[in-house]
Amino acid sequence: MTRGSFLVLEGGESVGKSTQVARLAARLRALGREVVETFEPGATALGARLRAVLLDGSDPVDPVAEALLLAADRAQHVSEVVRPALERGADVVSDRYLPSSLAYQGRARGLGVEEIERVNRWATGGLEPDLVVVLDVPEEVSRARQTGEPDRLERAGTEFHATVRAAYHELAEARGWVVVDATADPDAVGDAVWEAVSRCLSPTARGGPGPSGPDDARGVHR
Repeated sequence: MTRGSFLVLEGGESVGKSTQVARLAARLRALGREVVETFEPGATALGARLRAVLLDGSDPVDPVAEALLLAADRAQHVSEVVRPALERGADVVSDRYLPSSLAYQGRARGLGVEEIERVNRWATGGLEPDLVVVLDVPEEVSRARQTGEPDRLERAGTEFHATVRAAYHELAEARGWVVVDATADPDAVGDAVWEAVSRCLSPTARGGPGPSGPDDARGVHR
């Protein structure tokens, strides 16, 4: 059986990841593909409890403890959700994965990208995404989009989030991640994400060329 594609959408706070995960999953399903939509942290029962500790509480969390709790969430997520889906041939579209820890804990918390990567490769058995798309908006746009009570990471401050954004750009350049300007309207952002994803799929998987193919009907630009 052919392994599914592991596609990860990344970025800072309020960049539109959950919206674009849903749009991307719908486009893939329109091609007849099985798709699992997921997220980090908190996609499993154990992960939901870890998420509450990490994001919902007001008690301080040591940066190393934060990194290890996120790695624990990721280990359970891969074991319970991601790897089984990929092995049965489903595509997995995830809102965050290891790149988040590299940017947030490795760079912004100052723990070191190499150290964070080492721990997480052990936690995930070395599972890497087939594609990472970073949705990017300026900090002022991110703040304007935020609604509701901010979680612990959202309260980390302007300097922290500026470092996160810069880290995503630096890591993307070094690792071949795709950066998409997410200040545009959701349809335009979705088209840009799909352009990147379609390059990961074979012509057969994309539904083939021609005016009757799903891509043409949806106005996808390559």
